[in-house]
Amino acid sequence: MKRGVFVTGTDTGVGKTLACCALIHALREVGVEVLPMKPIAAGAIERDGRWANEDSLALLAAAGSDGSILSDVTPILLREAMAPHLAARHENRAIALAPIEASFERLAARRRFIVVEGVGGFKVPLGENLDTVDLARAIGFPLVLVVGMRLGCLNHALLTAESIERAGLRLAGWIANAVVPAMAAVDENVVALEERLGAPLLGRLPYRTHPDPRSLALHIDTRALLQEFE
Repeated sequence: MKRGVFVTGTDTGVGKTLACCALIHALREVGVEVLPMKPIAAGAIERDGRWANEDSLALLAAAGSDGSILSDVTPILLREAMAPHLAARHENRAIALAPIEASFERLAARRRFIVVEGVGGFKVPLGENLDTVDLARAIGFPLVLVVGMRLGCLNHALLTAESIERAGLRLAGWIANAVVPAMAAVDENVVALEERLGAPLLGRLPYRTHPDPRSLALHIDTRALLQEFE
């Protein structure tokens, strides 16, 4: 049985990678072996003689994995940090699901819990007649939604949850990530989402100028997620 979650966000810049890393640490703390996956990454740096995405490297570090599986963790790496379909167009490339599915199957064969980080928000174009909804469907895992707690988050979160349901996918939980130092009525906003999202709140990540995913893992409760696979 394949076990894992697909992590999406209410927008770009809501802290998906940070939340994924914290979630990976939290799972490892309760004895779960984890592998990360960021199938599509836009924005590459040169590291140890090869190109890589900083988020992919952070996910690998959180999972305690070396770089030997980097090509499966991120099978589609685009050089420019921009919308993936535009970055692919600049490289005269077309994004397809086949290489992602092949990498996913290789990771799944290792029989570990897989935390898959999407790209941008839930519905981001990947090419003609292809978007990140198709990517989430191809992976087939329940979804975790990272909500960037700032003005406008209620609308973004509820619209994303509605889109997830309309796509025939299931929201298994959500993480509230404080992306600004102070948000007016933040507790009341969290309660409003708890009342409306219909999925458990897995944790609230406090704002940090220099966030450490290992310490933020203390704010995540993985029990609801793990019950999905019992």
